[in-house]
Parts: sequence; C-alpha cells; structure tokens
Amino acid sequence: MKKTLIATAAALASAGAWSQVTLYGLADVSLTHVTGYAQGSVTRLSSGHMEGSRWGIKAEEDMGGGYKALVTLESRIELGTGGLSNRPASGSQIPDRLTAGLPAAVAAGVAGAIGPSLGVNLNNAGFDRQAWVGLVTPIGGFLMGRQYTPGFEAFATFDIMNVQSALSPGQMVTVPAGIDIRYNNTVQYRIVQGPWSGALMYGLGEGANSASNRLLGINTLYKGGGFNVGLGHNTKKNSAGQQALKTTVLGASTARGSWTVSGMLARIEEPNPSSGPELGAGLTAAGVPAPLVSAVLSRLAQDANLLHVGARYDMGTAGHVTVAYNKLNDKRASNADVTSYGVAYTYPLSKRTNLNAVVTRFNNSATAQVAPGGNGYLGGVTATAGRDATSLALGMRHSF
Repeated sequence: MKKTLIATAAALASAGAWSQVTLYGLADVSLTHVTGYAQGSVTRLSSGHMEGSRWGIKAEEDMGGGYKALVTLESRIELGTGGLSNRPASGSQIPDRLTAGLPAAVAAGVAGAIGPSLGVNLNNAGFDRQAWVGLVTPIGGFLMGRQYTPGFEAFATFDIMNVQSALSPGQMVTVPAGIDIRYNNTVQYRIVQGPWSGALMYGLGEGANSASNRLLGINTLYKGGGFNVGLGHNTKKNSAGQQALKTTVLGASTARGSWTVSGMLARIEEPNPSSGPELGAGLTAAGVPAPLVSAVLSRLAQDANLLHVGARYDMGTAGHVTVAYNKLNDKRASNADVTSYGVAYTYPLSKRTNLNAVVTRFNNSATAQVAPGGNGYLGGVTATAGRDATSLALGMRHSF
C-alpha cells in the first residue's frame, strides 16, 4: 500500500496535477531505561520518544485569488518493528485504584476489558496520525477528516517540550487520557489575522445515536513580539450521548534573547467515562450487579488540574537545554497526585539530524502509579500505587 501511495504521489507531481506534492517523514529512536515497572527496570529501543516516527504525503494546489487546496495523509511507523501500533512496557496492567476492593471476578473483568485497550493505534489504521483535505479561502480555511484538536493545539503550543519526551506534561495523563489529541470525522474552520489565529472544530462522531461521540473544540492564540498567549477547549460526548472528557487549556510563553519561558494550566473533567457505555454493557453481560458497574465507571471519571512550567536555553550551534516541572492535582477522592520534573538536551548534528538526552523523574502519590512514556507511546503504570519511576533516554532524530 505504501509503495502504491508513493508511486501515486510521484505520478501526480510529474503530471502537474498539483502545484506541489511532498513526501516527508521523521525517524526518531531512543534507547530508554525506565524504573518502577512490575518486572523491574526496563531497557528497550523506543520509537518516538521525542517525536512519533512517521511518514506522509502533502499536496497543495494554488488556484489563485486567495484559494488553495490542501491534502495531508500521515502514517505512524514503529522503527523497532516496522509496525503501526505499540503497547506500553507494563502491558495490560491497569492502575490498582480501578479494581481495589472489588470482588475478584469483577476486578478480573475490569482488567480484561480495559487492559488490552492500552496502547497506540491498536486497530492498525494506515493514516492514524492525520488524514484530511482542506480548502483555504480569503475568509479562512476549511478542513475535513482526521485532525489534531484545537485543545491539543493549544496544549502543544505552551508545553515547553512541544509534547516531546517523557518530560512533557501530557505524559502524566494517559491512563485514562486527559486530552483528545486527534479526532475522526471532523470539520474544522481556521483563521489567521496577523498575530492572532483561531480554530473551531466539530467532530461528527460515530454510531447510530446522532448525539454519540460528538466533539466540539475551539482555540484562540496570539503569537507576536516575543510573547504568546492562548486558550484552547475540547468537549465531547460518549456513545450514550453523556458528557465525557472536557479539557480546557490556558497558557502563555515569552522569548527573550536565548531564553524561552512557558507556563500552562489545564483543567481536566470527565464526569462520564468516554468508553463507559461499552465497558458497562460488557460488565452487565458478564453478570456484574448494577451497583458494582456504577462503582467501576465512577472510578474512571476524571477531575484534575494540570500545571506546567518550563524554560529553554538556546546555545546556538551547541544545541539547547530544557527544564520543566509538571504537577497533576487530582481532585477526586482517590487523590492520585503526580509530579514530574527533569532536563532535556538536544544537540544538532545538522539541520535535519540531532541527538537527544532526557532524564525525567515521576513522583507518584500513595494512590497514583504513572510510568513515563514518550511522544509516540504510553508509559503505562508502575508496579504498585505509590511507586515512583525514573526515565533515561538517549536518542537520535532525523527529519526528511
């Protein structure tokens, strides 16, 4: 399939069907050592620690008069295996707090329903990262397909790590997910006016229920004069039409000389789990009493504040050093607070190739057990609640 798409892109370019057809990609791989797992410390080759490895095709046609057609098709790739998906080092293990105190049979059912779903692109979608077509007009751009959400765009803008490595604050909110990164079947309107930009997205969702899995996202960003500020918001409903994950991001950054400083606060709310109807139906079919089903679903709800502050020092040809501190304040009764902090160094070998070293420490409260992952994969969970973890990654990244 990939050979066919590449040949098609080349044929379009040679035929002059598009003003420009570009084949692009990024290869990122690291040797990572992470402590705190049930099997002990894990050393492995990780694809996508700094940025998810990918390849893609971009097409653009300038039709004149301020009109332009755009297409992006982008696929992930696992450099270690050549595959399209990955699982965390902790496998199907889920946080202890999700099953604590439940009857053994119910606990096993919950673990069996949630555990196998942990991972990235487990359905092996060919263009899981992006797949959309768009039209730029004098009044803004209109995009349709699988896209990044406005809330995540704001999150990435004010993360000093640009969501790279275990040091990104997003690594603390992965099980369950604290923000929708991409969404299927979306229509997006984007506008840029000088330093101001804005986006409005509507996800049509999937399923027979017209209200199911719908997402609404919006952001507004100001970038100018060495100062950036912005707000992003995503809200969605699950397959039963209930209010599910809602994430609001407020951030600001400034660049002065060799220094860049950034700060962000994210509010994460999920009164009804995004996968709650499916999990509840499975447990009910297995004979689990309704009160226990409700208890399980309530443990998957989210109510937390995520704080991020970071600074980067640019040393020119010697690369740059970044430090960051992140804190998840869990406001539920479980109080599963997590903090992370660390340092990252990037050294450029050339314009397109660099070396990276990142050290990150995760401190879990007595009921938390988050393990550090990377941009393209989940870290999973530590051995038990309250177990801390440290990640060391040494890697290379090349873009083309």
